[in-house]
Amino acid sequence: MRYKLLGKSGLRVSELCLGTMTFGETWGWGASKDESRRQFDLFADRGGSFIDTSVNYTDGTAEEFLGEFLESAGRQRFVVATKYTLTRPDSTDPNSGGNSRKNMMQSVERSLRRLRTDYIDLYYLHMWDYLTPVEEVMRGLDDLVRAGKVLYIAISDSPAYIAAEANTLAALRGWSSFVGLQLPYSLLDRAIERELLPMVRHWGMSVMPWGLLEAGILTGKFLNQPAEATRLNADRLNLSEKAGAVVLEVKKIAEETGRSMAQVAINWVRQQQHRAAIVPILGARSAAQLEDNMAVLEWQLSDDQLERLDAISRIELGFPHGFLDGNRYIFGATFDKIDRERR
Repeated sequence: MRYKLLGKSGLRVSELCLGTMTFGETWGWGASKDESRRQFDLFADRGGSFIDTSVNYTDGTAEEFLGEFLESAGRQRFVVATKYTLTRPDSTDPNSGGNSRKNMMQSVERSLRRLRTDYIDLYYLHMWDYLTPVEEVMRGLDDLVRAGKVLYIAISDSPAYIAAEANTLAALRGWSSFVGLQLPYSLLDRAIERELLPMVRHWGMSVMPWGLLEAGILTGKFLNQPAEATRLNADRLNLSEKAGAVVLEVKKIAEETGRSMAQVAINWVRQQQHRAAIVPILGARSAAQLEDNMAVLEWQLSDDQLERLDAISRIELGFPHGFLDGNRYIFGATFDKIDRERR
């Protein structure tokens, strides 16, 4: 395991992050407490230090399990990330969810109790609610940093323009700014390449992608089912002809390398460092799955394999991509004479 700097900070995190949305069976699926503990121990034994959770994961069970594990393993060596925004689906309290200061302060105290700690290393805004002023969010998060309850802040599952406005406001006011962004990214979902990844590069943020295996589609678990079952799963998961071709290409490369399809899919994301500073989040239901996923650290896809996967999964970026690059109406005949280190 190697370590990376998180955004424009001095915080070092392991190059893989352990996701804990599967910790607990409260939602009718996931891992038992014993199995969750095995995942935690395996990750820690391999040098993993970066762990991701949320105040709402398995209705709080994930944070409770993690708090117990951290207490016995030594809290200080781990970089613990949690999130606020979401509430229980059956909640009748209009302020129990959202990005407001009220929910932020209530949520952080709840997370601190469950995690059995007096500080959170990385605190995310989980999802943008389109209601709360950006200024309220950033001032609230900065207050938590100044109080020592939170060390660094980040944002998840939100528009690029919101993250950009937030960091601009923070820079102007001298407040803490976002050092990272969490969002979905996989061979079957490359939409973030249009606006979010360019925004991340501009601000020097790190990316923590989730959904690397697309609910198991990229592990190939639907390939060997009877035709009718495969068709039904394809309909349920909204699989397109293009997605099917991507899965088959992942299968071919898995056979070439002698590695699992899951490892091929994860390594494709892990090797997109030219697009952004990426720290993949691994989400498994068992220690065996996690061990297979972590084996990506033992090897890399070749340039040819990366190109094949890129070609078959590529998306149209659309305007303004391509339109502005080297545009002669901007630079005239001088473009090739300009040193462009900033790009």
